[in-house]
Amino acid sequence: MPIVRRVRPTDLLSLNLCNLDSYTENYDLNFYLTYLMKWPSLFQCVEEDGGKIVAYIMGKLETSPPHHPYPLPWHGHITILTVSPHYRRLGYAKLLTSSLERTCNQSSAWFVDLYVRASNKLAIDMYRKMGYSVFRRVVMYYSDNPNGTSGDEGGGEDAFDMRKPLDRDKERKHVRENGEEFTVSPEDVY
Repeated sequence: MPIVRRVRPTDLLSLNLCNLDSYTENYDLNFYLTYLMKWPSLFQCVEEDGGKIVAYIMGKLETSPPHHPYPLPWHGHITILTVSPHYRRLGYAKLLTSSLERTCNQSSAWFVDLYVRASNKLAIDMYRKMGYSVFRRVVMYYSDNPNGTSGDEGGGEDAFDMRKPLDRDKERKHVRENGEEFTVSPEDVY
């Protein structure tokens, strides 16, 4: 029976077993510790099989500086959502995402957003089923291709900035139709 719980410091040494695909970014220990200290309620895992971590989500609450070219209001952000390959299609991604969304709603966030590789069709479809839509395309956001090689002439891969409005955004000001056609550069995102 799966258990959803907050990540503990000792869990950080076990998370890499969930990062076994080319779409999941890997970070150093300090990055994970920063999230654990600043946003502990948004760093959760699914534990199964006697303590084995099989999925986790890492998020934060933030706003952009007012002088930013595309200022963002108070919102939640999913930095990482990953499920171990053998535990996919069991609803764990939805379980973790729903938990993060509830926490962001309780904190009066306007929306939850995330970045996903434009080539990751399975993830894009999953997020759409959970109520997310593409807000904008970030051109060459990722510096490598999912197969680990650099793109031609220093290029990489585009990302979709996907968003789901929360209760505070009653007028849906922070989502748009046809977001795939609205392009920005990585320097324009916060």
